[in-house]
Amino acid sequence: MDIATLLRAEIAARGPLPFSRFMEVALYDPTAGYYRRDHFGKEGDFYTAEQLQPTFGLLLRRFCEQHGITTIVQPGAGRAALRESFAGMEYIPLDVAYGRWPESFRGMILAHEFFDALVVDVAEREGEAWRELLVGCDSDGFMWTPGEGLAIEGIDERIERVERPVGLATELSNMAARMSSGYLLVLDYGYTQREQIRFPQGSLMGYRKHQAVEDVLGNPGEQDITAHVPFSTLQETAHRLGFRTVHEESMGSFLLRIGEADHFAFLELEGDAARRLQLKTLLFDIGQSFRALLLEKPERP
Repeated sequence: MDIATLLRAEIAARGPLPFSRFMEVALYDPTAGYYRRDHFGKEGDFYTAEQLQPTFGLLLRRFCEQHGITTIVQPGAGRAALRESFAGMEYIPLDVAYGRWPESFRGMILAHEFFDALVVDVAEREGEAWRELLVGCDSDGFMWTPGEGLAIEGIDERIERVERPVGLATELSNMAARMSSGYLLVLDYGYTQREQIRFPQGSLMGYRKHQAVEDVLGNPGEQDITAHVPFSTLQETAHRLGFRTVHEESMGSFLLRIGEADHFAFLELEGDAARRLQLKTLLFDIGQSFRALLLEKPERP
């Protein structure tokens, strides 16, 4: 049964669904969810920094060496493209179809494009108040349907629609519970609370065949659905769980700091045009649109 049929049946049985449920089924359903298939590379729907190998992996390995990190856990690892980069270290990739969190470990959690894939609910401004947007359907397809009123404060009055993260706190709590000490490195696209005005209609977007798709309700299961990460919320939640912020910057600046001591000599760039291009893309293209948030969980005395 395809995803659209599954969702229609659930709406018929339960009524309009929270968007988080629509997104969960579309992306994660074990039989036909979007993330159950491979969508990377030229023939897929998108590239990530992990496809810029070996340069991206070598940079992250050097960071681990600089900080004495020998255990790396990567949730949302997909193809586990960084496995070779961390050869000789304990690398634990996790994804929807494989892997288990270690009960306790000391090292680093690498959250590269992980938080942007977590499900969200959607709210829309209605005068001075807010109302949840649910997902209904008719013979023509899926549609937004007004839901219950919501109490939301602290949002700029120019913003008409917002995403509300559903699983972010749960995922961070799980990470904090399992990590005895070490680092959480978040590499993702997103905004701070002050920058949220850049997205007055929210940041939800679909992606298919390397093209952005505004209709996130169309073709469920056949396109990626993503929302920008609310970094202020992520950071505040992490602080409550015992993490402290080490650096908050662009990914380009973060990667530049890794290589500046020896001018990236460890990348062996001389005579390798492909690696030089990969480094340029990581520092100045993807690196300027992605954020790097490095959090540390200190060892308990």
